[in-house]
Amino acid sequence: MTKVNITDTILRDAHQSLIATRMRTDDMLPICEKLNKAGFWSLEVWGGATFDSCVRFLKEDPWERLRKLRAALPDTRLQMLLRGQNLLGYRHYSDDVVKAFVAKSAENGIDVFRIFDALNDLRNLKVSIEAVKTAGKHAQGTICYTTSPVHNIEQFVQMAKELEKTGCDSIAIKDMAGLLTPMMTGDLVKALIDAVKIPIHVHSHDTSGLASMCQLKAIENGCVYIDTAISTFAGGTSHPPTESMVAALKGTEYDTGLDLELLQQIGLYFYGVRKKYHQFESDFTGVDTRVQINQVPGGMISNLANQLKEQGAIERMNDVLDEIPRVRADLGYPPLVTPTSQIVGTQAVLNVLTGERYKNITNEVKFYLQGRYGKAPGEVNTMVRQKAIGNEDVIDCRPADLLKDEMTTLRDEIKKLAKSEEDVLTYAMFPEIGRKFLEEREAGTLEPEPLEPMPTQSGQGGLCGIAPTEFNVTMHGETYNIKVTGTGHEKQALRPFFLTVDGVPEEIMMETLGEMAPESMPASGKGSKHPRATKPGHVTTSMPGTIVDVLVKEGDEVKAGDPVLVTEAMKMETEVQAPISGKVVTVNVAKGDSVNPDEALLEIE
Repeated sequence: MTKVNITDTILRDAHQSLIATRMRTDDMLPICEKLNKAGFWSLEVWGGATFDSCVRFLKEDPWERLRKLRAALPDTRLQMLLRGQNLLGYRHYSDDVVKAFVAKSAENGIDVFRIFDALNDLRNLKVSIEAVKTAGKHAQGTICYTTSPVHNIEQFVQMAKELEKTGCDSIAIKDMAGLLTPMMTGDLVKALIDAVKIPIHVHSHDTSGLASMCQLKAIENGCVYIDTAISTFAGGTSHPPTESMVAALKGTEYDTGLDLELLQQIGLYFYGVRKKYHQFESDFTGVDTRVQINQVPGGMISNLANQLKEQGAIERMNDVLDEIPRVRADLGYPPLVTPTSQIVGTQAVLNVLTGERYKNITNEVKFYLQGRYGKAPGEVNTMVRQKAIGNEDVIDCRPADLLKDEMTTLRDEIKKLAKSEEDVLTYAMFPEIGRKFLEEREAGTLEPEPLEPMPTQSGQGGLCGIAPTEFNVTMHGETYNIKVTGTGHEKQALRPFFLTVDGVPEEIMMETLGEMAPESMPASGKGSKHPRATKPGHVTTSMPGTIVDVLVKEGDEVKAGDPVLVTEAMKMETEVQAPISGKVVTVNVAKGDSVNPDEALLEIE
């Protein structure tokens, strides 16, 4: 009998794919006793967007989450996803940071490290794998599966052989976008098993509706390790349902041995949990065969939809999905997995929202085209490279070889706020939001983003049968609390209603705005202190974001096209350029400010 072993993704990738990584630790811990009894080969609990979401939105210490899960799951391997030299961030870190991060992750509870590089550049995996082996943990080398004119089975087999030579304990086929087809899966798994002696794991998202068939073909061809998700967080951009795969294999030579009744109890628990996060549900949770063309991975598609909603541009989703393959081809066909999925996806959004391809180019795209993420799988578009980096040299060494050790500097920068080495590493992953998190923790002001109540039903205080009387609306990245009150009998055909926005009655707001001259009116963002852009010399941003750096000061002379600001939107940084040549006469923003389109961030005469 050949037992199939299951890694369940419910505590990481499943909710990253379906509710933008918003599940809180308090909703994980109550079910851990049953998860621990289930008998999974491992539970994926950490990595990916977990760190970012914990610190940015949930205001939870991700290290504390890991320690709590370790204590609650004493008999189960805990697994994480590690982006090689990128760790959990969006840039390459120096080798000493990589070693420190892996050591602390192992110390706090991680048993299995699934290590990948977005470009399948093995040079970027070397230090992470060595660090995991030094910690005495399981190093799982990863092949990011993708399709393109420059990818094939022979290439993946050669990569597997190299991973085995580095000392990996197993190899994962990471099908982050759900691109595998059943027959291709069988051929690839058979070729890998024939080529290497270490176990093969299959991780596939169900976006195209093929993942369960792919896993069955993988099993028939010798793979006995698969990733699934508890059914109430399965399917679509997530993974095949755990219960379904257990039932499908039950009584066969591949029987998992897992208790289906216990798994269903776990599924029922998460059925209730998912309802709490309805506001983060992706509009793209079902089968979407377009992934075979646009190749957008599961975790990315829900976040992309959420980010477009925050930009007030969800209606442009199809345009973005059409643009992504074009940007990917321009960049030499990188697999779409973090951080390259964000790099390609954000550039595609910019191309669509600005109405001009590569009018604005993110700093990350520039770094990619300089070779600072590694070697592109195929040839890049020379016109795009020229526009992005001009005649700058393209590096051909391992990018981290150019980086000096960082840990001492990082400790010095955050020493007043850091209580532990883990805090230093949190700051290292995300300097801006990491520092803000530690500052708020120090001040005792950590406040997670609110969870919206489910809409009220008829007879429960709703308007017109189903409309809620109080709700939040997000526009241009700002959230407004809307309260509607009325008078008269609810069955009257016509009756007055009164609207309050953030506690201010609409009539007062309209009167206040009506007294302002057009040129002095604030932009549309909540609480904006920045004037509207009305002149050619007013510097604006293409989308809502945060000021990362102000590159000029009042009195500076600039030329049209010179970078004057750096903004962050959708986790990517973009330089904002001067629209005209002249003198900077007013600087209306500072580092850390939230900004919206149509605001005059700088004024140039």
